[in-house]
Amino acid sequence: MTTSRLHSLDLRLLRAFAVVAEENNISRAAQRLFISQPPLTRHIRHLETQLGVTLFLRHSKGLILTDAGREVLEIIQPMLALQARTLAALSELATRSPQPLHLGVTTAFEQGIFAAVESALSEHTRVLSVTRHASPVLAQQVRKGKLDAALVALPLNTEGLLLHPLPYQEPLIAALPASWPEAARPGLTLSALNHRPLFWFKRERNPDFFDYTRRIFDRAGYAPTYVEEPAEHDVLLARIARGEGMILLPASFSAIQRQGVAFCPVAEGDTMPLSLGVVYAPHQAESVQQWLSLLDDHLTTR
Repeated sequence: MTTSRLHSLDLRLLRAFAVVAEENNISRAAQRLFISQPPLTRHIRHLETQLGVTLFLRHSKGLILTDAGREVLEIIQPMLALQARTLAALSELATRSPQPLHLGVTTAFEQGIFAAVESALSEHTRVLSVTRHASPVLAQQVRKGKLDAALVALPLNTEGLLLHPLPYQEPLIAALPASWPEAARPGLTLSALNHRPLFWFKRERNPDFFDYTRRIFDRAGYAPTYVEEPAEHDVLLARIARGEGMILLPASFSAIQRQGVAFCPVAEGDTMPLSLGVVYAPHQAESVQQWLSLLDDHLTTR
């Protein structure tokens, strides 16, 4: 048998041989290798053919290594041990390496506030996959295992999830038609807008946030006429510009310039802070923990 003919030798055959040699029994060795006996027997015979030696003597009580078999076992044991150490080291390296991160990002805030943190996460992960949606939808996707974690607007129903509040919040401001006289009024109160239609969402979409805003509305004496909020932000702003209604939304959206739309702060007593947090499933806690300090650093109210 020439050395060149052994270059194609399957190392799995050597591993199978070593296990059979340890057990001295095909049946027990097959169980350890999670295969049935016939293919294991074929593996041993194939190895004997490739090496040109008999590895075992077979008798009624099991198998006995031949002298050649003992010599082969002695030769391959250091290599198999090295292989085991190599695989263990590679496995440890894989667990230390940055893992792919499937992250949900809420559309409740203007997306520009997330640019820096997304860039930082991209540098520290092998793959960053971002899904943008409403916070309740993202929370449900985390529960279903479709996302590792999600940046969500608070308050929100986070039942079944772990919540890490971030040091970031924005006040809600009024986006209203520039043609309305209220657009030029300083210290705008919510009650001053009672006669104006408000684009708003239905309670079933986000009960926790709806109830939170309703409590503030009641306290401020604000009882608007509700108009269903369009799903598309561009459509919403276009309808506001046409004078069809107004909306309350996070202050970051004032960075978007839209002709015919005025972004006005609400009087201090009527302000509604909207906070940001990270939600993740309990079984993802260990993997998500490594990103929390980075999120804290990049998503902080300045």
